Amino acid sequence: MALALGVDSSTQSCKVVVTDAATGTVVRTGRAAHPDGTSVDPESWWTALSAAIAEAGGLDDIEAWAIGGQQHGMVALDASGAVIRDALLWNDTRSADAAADLVAEFGTQDLVARTGLVPVASFTISKLRWLRDHEPDNAARVAAVALPHDWLTWRLRGYGPVGAEAAPLGPALEELVTDRSDASGTGYWNPATGEYDRALLVAALGHDAVLPRVLGAEESVQDADGRLVGPGAGDNAAAARGLGAGPGDVVVSIGTSGTVFGVSERPSADPSGIIAGFASADGHFLPLVCTLNAARVLDVTAALLGVDHDELSRLALAASAGAAGLTLVPYFEGERTPNLPDATATLSGMTLASTTRENLARAAVEGMLSGLGAGLDALREAGVPLQRALLIGGGAQSAAVRAIAPEVFGIPVEVPEADEYVALGAARQAAALLLR
Repeated sequence: MALALGVDSSTQSCKVVVTDAATGTVVRTGRAAHPDGTSVDPESWWTALSAAIAEAGGLDDIEAWAIGGQQHGMVALDASGAVIRDALLWNDTRSADAAADLVAEFGTQDLVARTGLVPVASFTISKLRWLRDHEPDNAARVAAVALPHDWLTWRLRGYGPVGAEAAPLGPALEELVTDRSDASGTGYWNPATGEYDRALLVAALGHDAVLPRVLGAEESVQDADGRLVGPGAGDNAAAARGLGAGPGDVVVSIGTSGTVFGVSERPSADPSGIIAGFASADGHFLPLVCTLNAARVLDVTAALLGVDHDELSRLALAASAGAAGLTLVPYFEGERTPNLPDATATLSGMTLASTTRENLARAAVEGMLSGLGAGLDALREAGVPLQRALLIGGGAQSAAVRAIAPEVFGIPVEVPEADEYVALGAARQAAALLLR
């Protein structure tokens, strides 16, 4: 039995699945936690990856592997391969002003035409501009820029900084590789042409740097022991592959953040910046809308009411649609779509009749889903075919979310069995290398 290993290095943890390459059956798993925060030492990801792989039985009998990971995070390396500073993650909003500066300099039309994106705080290009403006000495040291899954792939293949353990191949920066899905979230790669936009990189960082080679969907490299290594993927693209999503499907993920992404046969270009024109891991395109406020909207409401999530669902389903006019705009942590990094949440429509526990629970579920539903509307307006919604993530386990989502989304909703779809998508990619 040939074994393929897939990784999900997410914001919160590292998950590993080992599968039978021929059948996709999971035979072993491993998991390790990541530290909290929006600025994190990448070495903690490497420690977690090593621990999760060990828990999953190690690599000795693995024939191919691939890594899926959180998008956008800035991993800056110097010429010796060392990490210069903690990585700024997708949910670090200190680069909001830097994003606005880039938009002012280039204009939305030009940026969308060149990259499919309008920069916001989340994207790597904005974080590099922040680095240039606020830490110029660190910016001057940058010899290469990688994303989290790029850097972990490089390390697990056997590369790393001078003197590092488990880095027999040394600091060969030219061996950094990525895939089109993660490259498409940087803000300096064009998904329509498949090329980096070096002028935008220089405008952000202040000078050119080594960028990971973008592998095609069926390309591979090898690790120090000769195993096949897939290009990996950004977390959303890996999840789409793990789910088997195709054109006509829209995946709605309710986790720390909320994401709505369709699978399209053509690239998208949205000057408003609502839709990010990402690429998929399999040669398609992945137009995506992201919200910062998702499952934690349910968490904070459940805590406020002093109930668990099952009781929150019961309360929400006991109220009528519309919650008697009680409306929650759930921008508890600012918002990415719309781009309001300093916004706060608002509860309105409070009357003696509407202000009940049941209506508050319903308003929380409807408010969260409406934010995601606005993403579906944006995709529809852009001509992305939406025939079926696949609801995943921790928030999809809520009975109220599952019941109310079809009313808000206006299309059939399916809830696949909860699983590690990012890691499974990476494992499926690795398995395909063995079966071709």
